[in-house]
Amino acid sequence: MASGPTATATATSAAERASRKIHTAACLIIGDENLKRIEVIEDDENEIIEAVRRMSERYDMVVTSHDDITYASIAKAFNLPLVLHAEAHALMKKLSKPHPNQPNFNWDEDSPALRARLRMVELPTDASRPLAEQFLFPCKELWVPIAVVNGNVHILPGVPRLFEQLLTGLTTSILPRLTDPEGKGIVRVTVSTPLPESAVAAYLTALAARVEPRGVKVGSYPRWGKKRNTVTLVGRDKEFLESITPEVVEAVQGRVVTVEGEDDEAEE
Repeated sequence: MASGPTATATATSAAERASRKIHTAACLIIGDENLKRIEVIEDDENEIIEAVRRMSERYDMVVTSHDDITYASIAKAFNLPLVLHAEAHALMKKLSKPHPNQPNFNWDEDSPALRARLRMVELPTDASRPLAEQFLFPCKELWVPIAVVNGNVHILPGVPRLFEQLLTGLTTSILPRLTDPEGKGIVRVTVSTPLPESAVAAYLTALAARVEPRGVKVGSYPRWGKKRNTVTLVGRDKEFLESITPEVVEAVQGRVVTVEGEDDEAEE
């Protein structure tokens, strides 16, 4: 008989876990889309260095938010200096509004407050690469840039509103890299449909089983509050994906779109 925990031991362990005080938490997100991993780590230099090196090596694009020691830790991870970014500094001075607690703040006088602000624009910088490739300003009304380290690690501000705004602004620059006209990498077909997910579920389930041997993943994504939902086909065989697209479009009464939601206004 194989050794292992008994049902009673497992049940007891589960009961204990269900009643213990919560000091830590984790979120596991599972899917077949481009987003392959989400990690939450402590604001600890060693953890940041290990995680950012590993993820930069493994994934084509990495997005992170910065906290107190993020810039310094990521700079150390890739042996880069922290350098005052002149454009970000100038924009900070131009766009920043006086804080109520610092009505007489002076940009030209050394002070703890000034040094704290300057640390926000002292960024990991690779002298061998063009600055325009390392620091992106997708939102002209914001002084904070997206710092791109090691070519694929994108550092965004930790403030949720700014993070979302800059991530949205980044869309136009990454969209061309999500397509593969030669069909040698991952190819995605996005279909906009007016049908609810429940109405297309049976067809998509059967389709997924049929195309899985050809390496194609079928996805269905409701868009809450919108009139149209999204169906995706993802694979590496561009010719095969193109051959089944008309069938999918007809079955879900949809249309092929380049970007999810691009036909929302037409529908309205």
